[in-house]
Amino acid sequence: MQIQVRAFEPEDEIGWVRCRALSFLDSAYFDNVITSKERYDNPSIELIATVDGSVVGLIDVEYELEPSTVAYECDEDPRSDRGAVIHHLAVHPDYRRMGIATRLLELVLERLQREGVGFIEAWTRDDEHACRWYETRGFRQVHSYLHVYIDGSNESQGALKSEIPRLVPCYTFAHYVGTDKDAIRQRFKRVHECQLFRRSV
Repeated sequence: MQIQVRAFEPEDEIGWVRCRALSFLDSAYFDNVITSKERYDNPSIELIATVDGSVVGLIDVEYELEPSTVAYECDEDPRSDRGAVIHHLAVHPDYRRMGIATRLLELVLERLQREGVGFIEAWTRDDEHACRWYETRGFRQVHSYLHVYIDGSNESQGALKSEIPRLVPCYTFAHYVGTDKDAIRQRFKRVHECQLFRRSV
């Protein structure tokens, strides 16, 4: 089996979407389904890994021409250099543990270094394997907040209110940026820690 890595082309979009969806099925992002690939306003590096023409891995990274135009401004890790953001990184479940994600990241880091970008960041939820993967590749967690899914009338009561008559909120995705994370975890069934990881290029 030969794995090839190359730049994403528009005709790869269906394979890209399928690979991303399948790779997220056993993660905390299992229902974060998109039906088309994002386009970026700033320079980007968009790579795919293929086996026999099928997309088995992908990475999309957008990077800054001016500091603080793409990357998150983080009080816990203030930066004055230009940054980059990993928007998508995925490997098809049948092709994991073959070094595909690492190879994609290495190629991105080489390109970012040539472009003079100083750091790269990624947001991920509290999947232990994903967090460990970033940590073993030189990233460190610098910030976090909660992703909260409010589901059904019991959970939404007292948390959500509609100002439109007869419109009843039933299901909501929310960000909690407060300090009492334990209270939120006790109040709602599905809560994820959304974590910002960074490393220097």
